[in-house]
Amino acid sequence: MQKSKIEAQFGNMNEGENMRKIGITVAPVSLDIKGSTLNPIDVANEVIECAKYGASSVHLHVRDEMGNPTFALKCFTETLDLIRKESNIIIQGSTGGVSDLTLKERCISLLEKRTQTGSLNMGSVNLGEAAYVNSFSDIRFWAEEMKNQKVIPEFEIFEIGMINNVRILIEEGFFKPPYVFQFCMGFNGAMPSDARILPVLVQMLPSNSIFGIAVHGKSNFSLLGSAIALGASFIRVGFEDSAYLSDGNMAITNVELVKKASELINATGNEVATINEMKMMMEIVKN
Repeated sequence: MQKSKIEAQFGNMNEGENMRKIGITVAPVSLDIKGSTLNPIDVANEVIECAKYGASSVHLHVRDEMGNPTFALKCFTETLDLIRKESNIIIQGSTGGVSDLTLKERCISLLEKRTQTGSLNMGSVNLGEAAYVNSFSDIRFWAEEMKNQKVIPEFEIFEIGMINNVRILIEEGFFKPPYVFQFCMGFNGAMPSDARILPVLVQMLPSNSIFGIAVHGKSNFSLLGSAIALGASFIRVGFEDSAYLSDGNMAITNVELVKKASELINATGNEVATINEMKMMMEIVKN
């Protein structure tokens, strides 16, 4: 049987091993207005289509009717209403955003009762020329809000020391297993897109942890393949991270990126996790 292009590139990394279920998170909304889905209907339609092709979770930022980025709960809820008409994809809110927002503004999506998981940045870091501030007191505030809203935290790791920050807050009683980590690589000023770092990150994880990866500005899917080989439970794609399918080849829609991620997972001898399988993996209780 002829190998697919992805299988030829990466090989069957789990050949001879047990097949695993691996989830796909899509982050569909670019931080740059150009090339992004531009209004709630566009965002919702793109998410629904991505779910049809294998995305089990969406990291959701939204736009208003004029196409401007917004942290308004009203716009988040309206977009979610549209998505839920046709899809039960896992909804991930964010505590991200620029540092000049208030703590409450940065976690406004957690107040939407259908938000099931939330990205939780586990420390301060340089991103480009700016300092992205996430102090311990900030993190404790958002963690407590997630606990109150029964939202599963996904720990965003921009630097290796942030894994130890998770350990500190575990000891303080803020988190319970399973611990969900995402390695955020490729941001200028933070952890580079270098596969040599991945084994160290994985070895540092607490027991009862699962991990995934998001690579900012990636030109191809090779680092996602490396993460799968090391046991990743999910990988993230989408215009928020990069529009590239391969070196020099850009996607027109997020669906193309999800399809490529599905092909990569299958080519490595694994299967794409369904929405329900990802919910079980992360022990999500909210619908």
